Amino acid sequence: MPTKKPTSGSLFMVVAPSGAGKSTLVNALLKQEPEIRLSISYTTRPPRPGEQHGREYYFTTADDFLKRQAEGEFLEWAEVHGNYYGTSRLMIADQISSGTDVLLEIDWQGAQQVKKQFPNAIGIFILPPSIAALEERLKKRGQDEPHVITRRILAAGGEIAHSPEFEYVIINQEFAVALSELTAIVKAARCRFPQQAARNTFLFTQLGIHASP
Repeated sequence: MPTKKPTSGSLFMVVAPSGAGKSTLVNALLKQEPEIRLSISYTTRPPRPGEQHGREYYFTTADDFLKRQAEGEFLEWAEVHGNYYGTSRLMIADQISSGTDVLLEIDWQGAQQVKKQFPNAIGIFILPPSIAALEERLKKRGQDEPHVITRRILAAGGEIAHSPEFEYVIINQEFAVALSELTAIVKAARCRFPQQAARNTFLFTQLGIHASP
């Protein structure tokens, strides 16, 4: 019976309630670790000024999107304000099998769907130091009306309740510490046996190291 080829790349899922600092941490990580690729979604909405195909999104037609969806290409997808958005399972599989680390900014529901198809995906939940701090950050951000902030705070409790489903939890109290912890998780994942074996096939063969059946 043929053995499954080891996957040299890792798939990371970063989840957090709104205002916990997820995007800021992810952007800082990507600057430090440029070999990690942020997963790019497909969408049927038209590009906004300055957006490029393959950078912010893969822009496509509704017919093409629905065809891909029917063929099971998407890990998860949704219709938002009349436009479709979806994450390509095939693209992620191709990238991690070729040795690229991929990162998904996703919600807990999407993370559950990803885990069903990529059980080795590494889940990282970002927590605020307190609900009061979360509320203060949302107010300082200045992007939402007060009633929207209230709704986000109420939703945060339900989202945080799913944090035990994740392998790692980072408390984003001090940004530099949280970023250091996020980077440490990425570096540790690259040292897992399957990743090292796939990236260093010749060395492992020379040393007589073989994966367990």
